[in-house]
Amino acid sequence: MVKHNNAPKPSWLTRLTPPSWRRRWERWISRRLPAQKQVTLSHKGIFILPSGFGLAWLGLVVVLYLFGTNYQNNLIIGLSLVLASVFHTCIIYSYKNLAGLTFSALTPPEGVAGDTMPMPIKLSGQTDKHHTNTTHQQICLNFAHQRHIRVHHSGELTDATIPFDNPARGLLRPGRITVSSYFPLGLCRAWSYVDLDLQHIIYAKPQPSEIQLTSVASQDATNEQHGKLRPGVDDFKGLTPYIDGESLKQVAWKQWAQGKGMFTKVFAEPEGAPVWLSYQRHSAESVESQLSHLAWQVDSLSRKQQMFGLSLLHYAIEPNNGDAHRKACQIALATFALSSNTHPDSHSCSANLGGKNEG
Repeated sequence: MVKHNNAPKPSWLTRLTPPSWRRRWERWISRRLPAQKQVTLSHKGIFILPSGFGLAWLGLVVVLYLFGTNYQNNLIIGLSLVLASVFHTCIIYSYKNLAGLTFSALTPPEGVAGDTMPMPIKLSGQTDKHHTNTTHQQICLNFAHQRHIRVHHSGELTDATIPFDNPARGLLRPGRITVSSYFPLGLCRAWSYVDLDLQHIIYAKPQPSEIQLTSVASQDATNEQHGKLRPGVDDFKGLTPYIDGESLKQVAWKQWAQGKGMFTKVFAEPEGAPVWLSYQRHSAESVESQLSHLAWQVDSLSRKQQMFGLSLLHYAIEPNNGDAHRKACQIALATFALSSNTHPDSHSCSANLGGKNEG
């Protein structure tokens, strides 16, 4: 069971720690708990300190013990020792509650700037000679300065989604996940930091606009008609159910042999000259506004299965269509940097997404 809560308040330790000490702590944590694709919590990465309630509990123990020794009252001394043993037992159970938890990252969905980005992870318990209890209670997960979720994990595989609010366009690196718990009595806070090396591309937020395509002038088609697919013989488009009377040469015999029924292979080719969506350097619109409009136009043209290219100053993606082309264009828009002479990820995009450099 997963519950979402508001952003957690900083602990008393965080509020009292000077910024320079926190920076040293961050560097030490990075060395002690490096980023990994899968992390299992152990004594190396679990930290335990008294909570505010726990400090009050310890204060009560000290007062009772002093009161009992001053008045030589064995009953009060015994009560203070019992309360101290309860606190000690909570430390042990706080550690056992986190020990053995294994975290691994899952593929996040597409996200746009300004929305809540869900970052999915997988949790699992561990059963071996060191961790025999795989029931983990009241686990809180959150990124730094973000809302947390509360997970009740009972040993089996559990999927959890950690929210990251209001991400900016571009490459999102949410950082370490803070795993914390006040189980069992709230006397101690046990916590750890899990770095799964999470990163994800956040697309520009689409904003509706008029589609503006540029292409070589043509006498038989307007820019809106350029790039639309028409029946052809070269490029395979897909399969459609077979209709009586259609040529048997176009039948997809492979699918028929697999018992999937009779389908006709459909071929298409773009109509007119190639069309482009372009970033205008001297436009009166702001950079983010232009990118948001281009992001909406990319989605709109992709839904129409229209072929188009994308030109961003010194970087371009050749005209194409399909979901892979849409994602390549959205990634190019997301990682666009006006101050750079070339696209910041131009080489990787060219290799993996089908783009190329013009400059």
